[in-house]
Amino acid sequence: MITMEYFGKDDIEIVMKWACSPRFLMQWAGPTFSYPLTKEQLMEYISKANQTDSTRYVFKIIQNNTREVIGHISIGAVNRYNRSARIGKVIIDEKYRGLGYGTQVIKEAIHFGFDRLGLHRISLGVWDFNEQALVCYKKIGFIEEGRKRDFRRFENEYWTLVEMSMLEDEWKEIKDKERQNTPSILHS
Repeated sequence: MITMEYFGKDDIEIVMKWACSPRFLMQWAGPTFSYPLTKEQLMEYISKANQTDSTRYVFKIIQNNTREVIGHISIGAVNRYNRSARIGKVIIDEKYRGLGYGTQVIKEAIHFGFDRLGLHRISLGVWDFNEQALVCYKKIGFIEEGRKRDFRRFENEYWTLVEMSMLEDEWKEIKDKERQNTPSILHS
């Protein structure tokens, strides 16, 4: 199990360790940051985050048993009028990948967006070559809306972005199904 807690200045070093190449940085954050990632860039990134009226919420992901920071996620582009936001900058530490943490993280972020922020729509973009993430998002219930072909250039190649989203009614339906599939304990 995991816990999402607000990302702060004390967490900057771990993200800097993960951002070890220009390719990784582009995959993780698009053009938000430039390589090499610096403390100043991350301080600016979190400077207006995680406040009541923020347009960005930034989280670290903590593995409950070890209390180790194993990942990062953000909910940005929060638009309160349109009740929409965008999940981004998702990373799970390499040694924790393939263990279901990604699914838990995305579900927690969706819960935060729909149930705490009262959103109507949550979107995300994922590079088409990130097959593991695509499988995760589809399994959770995100719907593919389209592809932005050759959307971003990295060195001598072009990357295609897959756009996906989930609406509040779809999230409610997912939660209802999970509740129905959860066995109840009967007390006598």
